[in-house]
Amino acid sequence: MTPHLHARFLALHTASQPLLLTNAWDAASARLWQELGAPAVATSSAAVAWSRGYADGGALPQSELLSSLAGIVRVTSIPVTADIEDGYSDDPRVVAALVAEIAAAGAVGINIEDGASAPDALVAKIRAIRAALRDAPFFINARTDVYLRGMASDDAAVAMTIERLRMYRDAGADGGFVPGLASVTDAANIAAGIAPLLLNVMALPGLPPAAELQAAGVRRISTGPYLFKVAFGAAKQATQGFLEGDYAPMFEQALDYNAMNRMFEVN
Repeated sequence: MTPHLHARFLALHTASQPLLLTNAWDAASARLWQELGAPAVATSSAAVAWSRGYADGGALPQSELLSSLAGIVRVTSIPVTADIEDGYSDDPRVVAALVAEIAAAGAVGINIEDGASAPDALVAKIRAIRAALRDAPFFINARTDVYLRGMASDDAAVAMTIERLRMYRDAGADGGFVPGLASVTDAANIAAGIAPLLLNVMALPGLPPAAELQAAGVRRISTGPYLFKVAFGAAKQATQGFLEGDYAPMFEQALDYNAMNRMFEVN
């Protein structure tokens, strides 16, 4: 990880509009998002796991995670942040060692989640990560699944989210990620309650426009696994057509060979 990329990534969270963070799963997707103008890319843990032949939910070996990340960093020149689920271990020291390798591979940050665990577990991991990295600049995005898992509703969900994110902030997190959050009112209350932690959400059907979310205090919006699902949805349709003797779907949205190849000729 280079300090200038971390500084650029951090600045993207304080710009005049939320950072629209595209999630990639391999070198080709990450480089394509960069070519399309993405100012930074994040990995999606689910998409990386699927692309490597593993189910989402902690099954991805650390070696596969690091191999995928190395390929992404090699072909990009924009900030890259890695989704590491819960750190792939309950031991804070093991998680911290993994994050040190991720930082050494060139990532500017991570996304790490609490899942169904008590918040104390993630607090311990964040503290261990900060201790391992010492003063090295690194963006820790702490995800809480209060909304995603339906752990509470209405005002109770807001209160629980704020409580957890404050704990993660005090442990050393820079950002707070609340997947499943789609209410502008809830976002505003959460953003106000966790400052200066940087609030981010995941794009979902019916999510309010970025301008409304920005006014509520949201600083980052990510795509999660949806770009992977779109890509494989299109591939599924084209493959079904081909197997049924209809070649047309395979060519309708195909990217140009030469354009794809040129992206990697210098790498």
